[in-house]
Amino acid sequence: MSSTGIVFIVLIACVTGVIMQWLSDKKERRKAEGNGEEFNETLEQLRAIEERVRVLERIVTENKFDLKREIDRL
Repeated sequence: MSSTGIVFIVLIACVTGVIMQWLSDKKERRKAEGNGEEFNETLEQLRAIEERVRVLERIVTENKFDLKREIDRL
């Protein structure tokens, strides 16, 4: 085989390796972006739950204060 043929085969192998790495990186980026969307959804749910807990704390705290004040009046 001539040296041109060997160089051509090596060149094809290198280009194939680069393309395979690029496709692999692209797949990983898409996977990471998907996880980012899931993370944002989970974060929004957590914020909603946190707000609910704040409201419940406020209700419980107000009721205890009102109950204590009524007991003191008696």
